Amino acid sequence: MYLLGEQPAYADQLINRLQSIPAQLLDGLSPSGPPLGIERTDDLARELPSDQLFIIDNGLLHALVDERALFYLQEGDLVGLRQGIDLPTCRYTSDEQLTLIPYSRSEVFKHIYVNEQRQELFIQYLIGHTALLSDALARLKQPEIRPSTGFQHFAKGDALIHQGDDADHVFIIIDGHAEAYVDGHKVGDVQKDEIFGAMAVFTQEKRSATVIASEACTVMVIPKDQFLGLMQSNPRIAHSLIESMARRIDLLNKEVTQMRLPQ
Repeated sequence: MYLLGEQPAYADQLINRLQSIPAQLLDGLSPSGPPLGIERTDDLARELPSDQLFIIDNGLLHALVDERALFYLQEGDLVGLRQGIDLPTCRYTSDEQLTLIPYSRSEVFKHIYVNEQRQELFIQYLIGHTALLSDALARLKQPEIRPSTGFQHFAKGDALIHQGDDADHVFIIIDGHAEAYVDGHKVGDVQKDEIFGAMAVFTQEKRSATVIASEACTVMVIPKDQFLGLMQSNPRIAHSLIESMARRIDLLNKEVTQMRLPQ
């Protein structure tokens, strides 16, 4: 995937990371048939079966959102995840020959779901693309009506979120490292690529911790409505994320218990 026109300086790094994920997701899974060749197309969705996903093996796909060129997909990108999603309208076109490798849609999701690492990668892939496209769409709108999706930079020592604040966003550290504090006591680390801030969004409660950058950080910011919409449309992803948060809570509980033991 590559965004057309103006884009954040750090988008290249994120796009390169996302580009490597489909091959990791499909590792160990056999294609559902021989490669599919398409000479050219004005609307790829009309030519592809709805029960399959495809990896682009050769060629370039241009993506038009509301009939405006916004990004293109290239070799290694995954095609077909948008099926069943009507907004924003996206039409894929190509003026050159395409070669697509087909995979059974149901088998792909089963393959992802049985492996925890693949689940985490898939979450990163979907949220990463959602944030990039939301940011790109925002650039097509007037500044006063742009959504708050995008990226923020924090210097060492800056607070990413504050304990007691309203939970309006979910965050992912794209680059850097941060630490979580409850009532002034460190209770954990927030690593690169880790999703944080989701628990308070789910529970609709105030932030339970303050997160402070222990080094310079670039953070992806996803409004809670977009994040919850993604979770509702992908129950398996929501289940995976909840399992991940439950494990993190268990680790934090153990750390807090250890802190309370006599020294």
